Amino acid sequence: VVERSQVLEQSFQFINEISPREFLRSPIEITFEGEEGIDSGGLYREWYSILTRSIFSPNYMLFSLASDGVTYQLNSQSGVNPEHLKYFRFIGRLIAKAICDNQLMDVHFTKPFYKHMLGLPISFSDLAVLDPAYHQSLSALLACPLADLGMDGPLHSLSFSVDQNVFGMEECEDLIPNGRNVLVTDENKHEYVRLLAQHRLTASSKLQLDSFLEGFRELLPASCLQFFDPSELELLISGLPEIDIEDLIRNTTYTGYTAKDTTICYLWNVLRSFTAEEKALFLQFVTGTCKVPLEGFCSLQGSEGVQKFGVHKAYNKTQLPMAHTCFNQLDLPEYDSEEILREKLLIAIREGSEGFGMA
Repeated sequence: VVERSQVLEQSFQFINEISPREFLRSPIEITFEGEEGIDSGGLYREWYSILTRSIFSPNYMLFSLASDGVTYQLNSQSGVNPEHLKYFRFIGRLIAKAICDNQLMDVHFTKPFYKHMLGLPISFSDLAVLDPAYHQSLSALLACPLADLGMDGPLHSLSFSVDQNVFGMEECEDLIPNGRNVLVTDENKHEYVRLLAQHRLTASSKLQLDSFLEGFRELLPASCLQFFDPSELELLISGLPEIDIEDLIRNTTYTGYTAKDTTICYLWNVLRSFTAEEKALFLQFVTGTCKVPLEGFCSLQGSEGVQKFGVHKAYNKTQLPMAHTCFNQLDLPEYDSEEILREKLLIAIREGSEGFGMA
């Protein structure tokens, strides 16, 4: 029995008091205090829905929106709640329970977070999904000599440390022992960027991540998910979205093509013929997530705010379509037939989640 206004707090207390084995195997019947009704599954689903809204509410500071405005990441400042690590363990158990019970949750995480859940290694390229502007600035740091960037003088030099704003206070954290006194040079800047990316993606919220994974793996060991990739895990947790291809068509821009070109007509015919799963894979391929903005594709977010889906003409017909998720962009060659376009696009969306020009 739970109160609607206290669903998160009361569910947290209840789940923390039972063993992972009991929580996994025992059916849960929900009754909302002061309400009549027998739980034949509907109240259980509603309980999950209310819990999800509460967990990701900014009021609890457990998760925060990523730069795309639709996916969630761990909030490194969640320590404002003294029990935050217990809450993350609880959330990990809850999501694992939802997977086991085939209950969908209306939430989408960043791709790096799904990789953490699967035990997959994190790379520098994952930073482009989480913080495109930061990724671009670090890429420029790698591409150019520090002198050209004005970062080699005593007043503008970098060190192996990172400054963080923690509840209004600036704190310096070393990336290596005594890192604030180790200068970044052209010779060691690749290691500096690697450590910065690792800090941004993992180290800055390591305690929260470890607690979440502890709860998650109490119910679902990593071996149970070894055959899943991040895109498949997202669909497993959140289900297939309703994707309106006609709305996507209305909110698409073209470079090198026009809306009436034969190849573009092929593209829309193919997408209309796709199954719900194939449409979700396509959306993941070009935007990085299968989450559709609440306002529709007119509010699709890119690296610089609202950025509509764009189809750019590519000039090598032997290549697969390529995606640039930071810009919601599809690079599409001018294939000779609709059948060829369909074949190439299906290969790209099914096998290209880690490559084919995704950035």
